[in-house]
Amino acid sequence: MTEGPLTGYRILEIGHMLSGPYCGMLLSDMGAEVIKIEMPPDGDIARGLGSEEIDGFGVYFSSLNRGKKSICLDIATDEGRHHLEALVAEADGLITNLRPSAIRKLRLTYEDLRDIKPEFACLALTGFGLEGPNADRPAYDYAVQAMIGLMRLTGDPGTPPTKTGYSVVDNSTGIMAAFALVSMLLGGRGGQADVSLYDTMMSQMNYLAGDFLNTGNPPRRNASGGHPFIVPAQLFATSDGHLTLFISHDQFWARFARGVGREEWIDDPVFSTAKARTANRETVVKALEALFRTETTAHWVALLEPLGIVIAAVASLEEALGSDLARDRELVVDIPLETASMRLLGLPFRIEGLAPAFARPPRLGEHNDVLDRLPTAATRKVR
Repeated sequence: MTEGPLTGYRILEIGHMLSGPYCGMLLSDMGAEVIKIEMPPDGDIARGLGSEEIDGFGVYFSSLNRGKKSICLDIATDEGRHHLEALVAEADGLITNLRPSAIRKLRLTYEDLRDIKPEFACLALTGFGLEGPNADRPAYDYAVQAMIGLMRLTGDPGTPPTKTGYSVVDNSTGIMAAFALVSMLLGGRGGQADVSLYDTMMSQMNYLAGDFLNTGNPPRRNASGGHPFIVPAQLFATSDGHLTLFISHDQFWARFARGVGREEWIDDPVFSTAKARTANRETVVKALEALFRTETTAHWVALLEPLGIVIAAVASLEEALGSDLARDRELVVDIPLETASMRLLGLPFRIEGLAPAFARPPRLGEHNDVLDRLPTAATRKVR
């Protein structure tokens, strides 16, 4: 690949499942050498998840671990600890998403490793923080979605709490962790980063939390995913499916009204301004529901999209992956394996001059020969 902005950095990863490995994969995609340290005998729990394998590589594991190296090492033993410390001396940072008690037991904090390399950056990616009375409370994506109110904000009024359709907490926290670790690497001073699932998702409640904290008005669900402050901004049924519409400015409302042949809505005090539409949500939504049911989704998208209206058909993941847009953005990539290839999602952004060639995921312990090239404890100098 063209050298990425993190080329030259070596990052150690001790973790499993999703958030920590996703963080590590993002750094690997940017050119960092990411060495995944896996505990014997089975390594990352994700190696055993999912039923699909290609060429002996699990699809679930591969989607979070491409391009990394794997060392199988029991860091709880004296020998494993010596190898770990030798790796730390040659690396720039550590990602771990173990429980805080395990992080401390295995001595993976900055305080534990600073004497080996003072500028070493340690990232602890936990459920509720590395410190505090809730530190060792079990935490998973499902639990955090429930705890921060996200499940009670999802779905139609009167329906049971609803989980998002993918692992939004783990993925968001992996991204936040990558940001935190890169910030530390740029600073070059070393230290401990503490990134939690709970804190990350609470921060994403931003404008909803701000409204409640300053007005006392709790957020509520609106039918069809309606935005709390903008109308119309929600799902609508059509004659053959569903679409989503988002009109935030009055000039776009005027375009919309002309486009659908309802010019009277431009000056009608119930419809004419954003404030009026929000105050008269039920009336506005009912009028649009009746309108959209008269034609197909494709009809409305073809009519309104050229006018600059934010409108989209509600697609399936299968349709999205096969779309012209995904193809134009080169989001689906082929990862060469040993005798076959695997299709996965690539980079979610572009950097001028960066043309990554994604490498396959590692087999468990495939790169243990790295240990043979490290200095021994006796010859290694403590910085």
